[in-house]
Amino acid sequence: MSKDRIESLEALLALYPEPLATSVSKELSTLNELYCKMIKAAPFFTIASIGPDGMDCSPRGDTPGFVEILNDKTIIIPDRRGNNRLDTLRNIVVDPRVALLFLIPGKGETLRLNGSAYLSKDKALLNRFKVNGNVPISAIVVEIERVYFQCARALKRSGLWDASKHVDPSGLPSAGEMIKSAIKDFDDEAYDEGLQDRQLRTLY
Repeated sequence: MSKDRIESLEALLALYPEPLATSVSKELSTLNELYCKMIKAAPFFTIASIGPDGMDCSPRGDTPGFVEILNDKTIIIPDRRGNNRLDTLRNIVVDPRVALLFLIPGKGETLRLNGSAYLSKDKALLNRFKVNGNVPISAIVVEIERVYFQCARALKRSGLWDASKHVDPSGLPSAGEMIKSAIKDFDDEAYDEGLQDRQLRTLY
């Protein structure tokens, strides 16, 4: 198989046709009105970051509009409660490069955004993201370098928004079972029994 490995940029580019002109020209260095509309409608995105221990890609979600558009070069993301591993935040402190992928349920096109991020603990800023009296500990400020939409082919192929293709979660491992697969003496049944209530009580 080693002879079939693609190990140079030249070898890669020789396999594929040139991209369509629109695939390149749709990329902007600032947000426009339509790209802002996509961000405001998105309740979910993933954020990729890189640090001394390697790369990470984490999910972020809240009600649509939870990502604040400060201006056409800057967005602000509240760091909602999670598992406190701080994978993304640790990486940003060391290396500011991030990549975001916004998804909107029911829409095939996604929005890709690359930029440079830093963390803020400014109280006035954080208070803008207060929910149920809870203020996030920090916020991620992303300074945009590139933004463009991705066509719907991947979501069409996957049928991601097609309810008829949704998987029955009872046939998949539970959160407790997955923890037990790594920690053998873990009480997965007790963990799963109270999971939904714990998550609802600690969303913010």
